[in-house]
Parts: sequence; structure tokens; C-alpha cells
Amino acid sequence: MPKVVHFEIPADKPERAIKFYKEVFGWKIDKWEGEFDYWLVTAGEEDEPGINGAIKPKEFGTMVSDVISVDSYDDFAKKIQMSGGKMITEKMTIPDMGYTGSFQDTEGNILGIIEIFPVE
Repeated sequence: MPKVVHFEIPADKPERAIKFYKEVFGWKIDKWEGEFDYWLVTAGEEDEPGINGAIKPKEFGTMVSDVISVDSYDDFAKKIQMSGGKMITEKMTIPDMGYTGSFQDTEGNILGIIEIFPVE
């Protein structure tokens, strides 16, 4: 069953946001080594309930969003649209990770889906 596996927090000044979340919550935040600015957030210990996430520049979106893991991006994009939702971004490839995109649900909320490539 698909579940929320990641959150994203947009920031005008990512360095300022990183400092804030480190100071307030003690989160571990590291720059992603990919092709665009993105900082991965470890928001607790592995044995604690909850999910990890990221801080992203607002040019990638201005709303806090949750990302839902799915087994097929294409199948779920169709399900979203057939159930009254709307895909709002094109299917994007994250190198060595998977496919992702954003959608709007029937209530106007923006969320993401991700199909993670199988580990070989």
C-alpha cells in the first residue's frame, strides 16, 4: 500500500532554513550530491517513527509537500486523474533514484508521488 515516505520544505534562503531546523529540532541536514540544490533531512533516529525529508529552494515549489511512494508512476498518475485529481508536473527522472511528479488532489492540496528504481 502506498505511504508517505518523504516531506519537502521550501525555503527562500535554504542556508537560513537549515540553520533554523538544526538549531530547533537537531535535525541532520546534508547537501544532496545531485545535479540541483537540495538538502536531505534526517528528522530522527532510524528506530523512531516518522519520515525524513528535504529542504528545497522555492523555485522548485512554494508549498510544504509530502511525497507518496508508489510501485508505478504511470499507473498512479492515471489513477489520480481518473479519481478527480490533476497531475501538475511532467514525469521527472531523478538520476539513480526513480521517477517523480506533483499532483493536486480533489481538495486543492499539492503532493508528490515517487516510483523508486529497484535496487540491483
